[in-house]
Amino acid sequence: MKGIYSALMCSFDENGQVNEKGLREIVRHNIDVSGVDGLYVNGSTGENFLISAEQKKQIFEIVKDEAGDSVKLIGQIGALNIDEAIDLAKFATNLNYDAISAVTPFYYKFDFEEIKDYYNTILANVDNDLIIYSIPALTGVNMNLEQFGELFENEKVIGVKFTAPDFFLLERLRHAFPDKLIYSGFDEMLLPASVFNIDGAIGSTFNVNGQRAKQIFELAQKGQIEEAREIQKETNDMIAAILNNGLYQTIKEMLKVKGVHAGICRKPMKSLGKEGIAQAEQIAEKYMN
Repeated sequence: MKGIYSALMCSFDENGQVNEKGLREIVRHNIDVSGVDGLYVNGSTGENFLISAEQKKQIFEIVKDEAGDSVKLIGQIGALNIDEAIDLAKFATNLNYDAISAVTPFYYKFDFEEIKDYYNTILANVDNDLIIYSIPALTGVNMNLEQFGELFENEKVIGVKFTAPDFFLLERLRHAFPDKLIYSGFDEMLLPASVFNIDGAIGSTFNVNGQRAKQIFELAQKGQIEEAREIQKETNDMIAAILNNGLYQTIKEMLKVKGVHAGICRKPMKSLGKEGIAQAEQIAEKYMN
């Protein structure tokens, strides 16, 4: 389960429906061109919180059918409706996803006991391993070392997608839980996270930058920090350009430059317009060799 995972994008048509052809092409690009070790399916990058449960199942099915067993698959099943989360967890597990993942419950400011019960309830109903998806900037849920430890007491909780800039906590987690999987979730911080001996990373830009991400991760593991820093610098130049133009929309337009029918983003996300599309094409030409 170690390595570089793309937070998989999904292709949608003008009516907001899943474009199966485009989704299959995105999967193939990630595996055949980016060379990632795995796919993180139905996460934020896949516009998960903008689609129905039935669309999520459709995506799980298409990705598994296209990827087969060629890479590891993690299915993000987290939802505010716990019945939906359990249903999706069972669905992904029945498709033989290697693990499930669930974002921490958000919006209602749940206390930690409620969050722990959420994870334990899901796992009591499904026979699969789970990776916590911790992204405090978007959920408002900050957990400390002791609280992570309580979640890890459930043997089915095998790790965390750590999308936070708190590298003190990251180091403490690595030291305290050497047998748990720790994935970095900030693409622009892959190198410093790798120095703390993480097990891998899950990122949006890996859809178009997977090769560099693998290089950074592998060079850091070998202690070749200066070489890794140069690649991280180039990566961050690309990330800055993407963020200035619109994250998900730009990545989709970059994929289109490579012949991938990546579709459009679901509303209320806006379209880029002619100027934004032209900028995305320039970014692709510069950074996607």
